[in-house]
Amino acid sequence: MPRWTMSRFARLAVLLLPTLLVLASVGVTASIAVTVQESSIREATGERVRDVATSLARLDQVRTVLERTGDDVAEATRELQPLADVVEQAAGVDYLVVTDDRGIRITHPTPELRGGHVSTSIDDVLDGREFLGTERGTLGRTLRAKVPVRDDAGRVIGSLSVGVLETRIAADFEAAVRQLLPWALGALLVGTLASTALATLLERRLRRLEALSREAEGIRRTAAALREQTHEFHTRLHVIHGLVSHGDTAEALAYIAGAAPVDESEGAADSRYPLLRATLDALRAELGGLGAQLETAIDVDADVDEDVTLVLANLCRNAGEAGASRVRCTLTGSGGVLRGEVADDGPGIAGPAADRVFARGFSSKLDASGLGRGIGLDLVRRIIADRDGTVELGRSDLGGARFRFEIGGRA
Repeated sequence: MPRWTMSRFARLAVLLLPTLLVLASVGVTASIAVTVQESSIREATGERVRDVATSLARLDQVRTVLERTGDDVAEATRELQPLADVVEQAAGVDYLVVTDDRGIRITHPTPELRGGHVSTSIDDVLDGREFLGTERGTLGRTLRAKVPVRDDAGRVIGSLSVGVLETRIAADFEAAVRQLLPWALGALLVGTLASTALATLLERRLRRLEALSREAEGIRRTAAALREQTHEFHTRLHVIHGLVSHGDTAEALAYIAGAAPVDESEGAADSRYPLLRATLDALRAELGGLGAQLETAIDVDADVDEDVTLVLANLCRNAGEAGASRVRCTLTGSGGVLRGEVADDGPGIAGPAADRVFARGFSSKLDASGLGRGIGLDLVRRIIADRDGTVELGRSDLGGARFRFEIGGRA
């Protein structure tokens, strides 16, 4: 898989990670809350039916009726059924069944079932053990509590069963979930907004890091190219030095012409200023190779230093590389102050780009070499600033860009 594809997937994963964490956290929390809520409802219902059954089993009225109940179950029903109806409504249970020690129902919500034998086993209860659990009875599946009813001597004389339908428990659970749902959705919304904000910050940071990485890569490539050019330049200087030191002037000039052809068809600067003349000759040859013509107008009263030649070279080279076919270089100087202008007939520099034209790494030209661009104008800016000079960008009367500068002489 290509490196950039893996980087894109990794970046997407980092940006989605906060949102996924929020979704997972809210989902897990909501699931736990729902489970706890269901468990709490069942536990509370179980305690309620058990408390009701235990309390009634100790009630004197219930114990008295069961002690004197023989075969006359109907009389016992007339005495206990009203009590059972009141307790069912007050305690919020679905049924309350009292049986004698034979398992015969004395009370039941359904009149037809009173006097009949219970549908579920109460043997353990009649043996004195309590029961709490879910069973299916005549009304359906219920969470029920069964407790023995004892007389004063502790003998089991009957049983008491209290239950709540599972359908009611499910309805209570659904109501609780409906109350919990807005909170879960609210937490999800807040978490999503927070994660989105975090992802946006991460995206901006990643973009800055990528930009810095690209700039560092460009600087690395430029440094490598400069090292190679420096090595090559030193080698050529050694060759030239060797030729000149042995008096082979003609061979030295031929070697230089082969390495960097010089066009002297047009007049250069005054021969009294060798550094300026050599710089303009080199620029005329370089721009000629780019298909551009260099026009010069030089009026100085002394030779210029290396800083000035670097400014001129970079501005002229920039014009030629931008696609100009005509480059005009003007330099005047007096009293230790040099004023220069480089104008061209190229495409010019658009408004938004003009604000960044002197920034390091900025270039309006494609970097086909992969070695990095945007160095020359930054160098121009720094040289002029170091000499307390000024430089400005404008529109040339030739139709392209115009760079005008003023720089003081060296002290």
